[in-house]
Amino acid sequence: MAITVAELLAEPQLGLSLLAGSAGLGNRVTWAHTSDLPRLWEWVTGGELMMTNGLSIPADPEGQVELAEALAIGEQMHAPELCLEFLDACDRLPLPLISIPYPLPFIAIARSVAESSLLEESRRLRQTARIYDLLRLAGPSEGNWLGLILGIEAELDASLFVIDRRCLHAWHPGGQPLPPGLKQQLEPLTSKSPVASKKFQWHRLGEGHLLMMDIPTHANALLVVLPKSEPLPDAVVLLHAATVLGLELSRTVLSLENQRRLGAEFLLQAFDGRLGIADIESRLPEFGISSREFLIISMSSDDGERLAGIHVDLWRHGYPTACQRRFDTIHLAVAADCTDDLLRHTVPLDVRIGISRPSAAAGEQRALQESMWALGTASSTGERLVRYAEGPSWLGLTSFEEGHALVQRLLGPIFEYEQRENGDLIVTLKTFLDTQRSWQKTAAALFAHRQTIIYRIRKISELTGLDMTETSTLAQLWFALQIHEAMDLQDNPRRLPSAEVSTPRRQYR
Repeated sequence: MAITVAELLAEPQLGLSLLAGSAGLGNRVTWAHTSDLPRLWEWVTGGELMMTNGLSIPADPEGQVELAEALAIGEQMHAPELCLEFLDACDRLPLPLISIPYPLPFIAIARSVAESSLLEESRRLRQTARIYDLLRLAGPSEGNWLGLILGIEAELDASLFVIDRRCLHAWHPGGQPLPPGLKQQLEPLTSKSPVASKKFQWHRLGEGHLLMMDIPTHANALLVVLPKSEPLPDAVVLLHAATVLGLELSRTVLSLENQRRLGAEFLLQAFDGRLGIADIESRLPEFGISSREFLIISMSSDDGERLAGIHVDLWRHGYPTACQRRFDTIHLAVAADCTDDLLRHTVPLDVRIGISRPSAAAGEQRALQESMWALGTASSTGERLVRYAEGPSWLGLTSFEEGHALVQRLLGPIFEYEQRENGDLIVTLKTFLDTQRSWQKTAAALFAHRQTIIYRIRKISELTGLDMTETSTLAQLWFALQIHEAMDLQDNPRRLPSAEVSTPRRQYR
């Protein structure tokens, strides 16, 4: 263990004497440091013996009381007369104040502290090795995360919590949540942004201490340490402990990524109709989802990267998923008791959410239709979250059956023609409406001749029996195109692209 103040005073070759702070003789000295800078306390972390010639000691009592830290002051140097208030403050804290006889060099004291720390360094190395060995012995299951935490707690003689800085929930679903009282005390300490706050910071908490430090491998992952005894855990060992926890979190996230790929392929096959009911029922539990009742949730964002970590955030809050991402849209199968409040908490604010009704394996494709209809409603109404059959109507329609019927009535003849002739009428119609019915702009956008565009629009009028010069006709076709675009996955699920393929999205038939 590190040398104590009393043991340092007992070194006969040093000849040190105690001026004040006798109640702190049991304090351990981990380092000896010289400084004559003002506000010495800003340059220490605790456990240091600060040695000064006295240049930084103010002459007035108030200034000396403010300086009251663990100091060693050289005799016959530049220190002013020590005031009685200063000595009383050292006794009250208690912080020992040591006088160094002239002409003993400060380096002699530093050498004594360093020599006594050799055994402490050996102990630190052994403790660090045991902490890394805990990582080696930990397995991939969620239960081993708690075992790793408990093992490190035993080594440090402290309580450990790994939490999300943003919401103070446990970062890992198998981790220990913060006690309610501690959570309230941490809220003002974590309100600062990670950039503005210190990465390694001790705080006084009642009669004890609390340490907050970042997990180096994961943004917003915060390690909270509550020591159970004195002396406080070694700072270097704590850094190694945070690294070990970060490595375990990385291993877990890598396993989740493999699970995500399997889930994407599973949902692709299920939505495509290539899996039977028995296959779906047998495979859903592999992803932690009950086959008896689950939800299909569809989400979209203008920035597709905002969707990348949603499955991890839901898992962290106790809801594993099977997910399939398609550029700016993601579909998830999740337990039926997943609440709106949880989704609003875990999902970024700019992501729109559509939720199906609870479904069983036999209704998975219908549940996808419902979630996409709800997502279309959310996108068109500005709502952040919509549950199917519970939200507002969309374009005057209340269900995807009504939307499908409208699309088939207005656009069905065009689909049939394109399947026979492999035409581009739907793309032409959409571009024509988007360019305010400009023949020239439509032709330029589609790299076609103006007369070709005129021919295609006339063909659409012929197939649908609608007058393309009527405003009501254009409004109906625009409504039908909006529904068709949003429901593209449902109109023909066999044409879903692979979740891992990065080819351009085909929006129209």
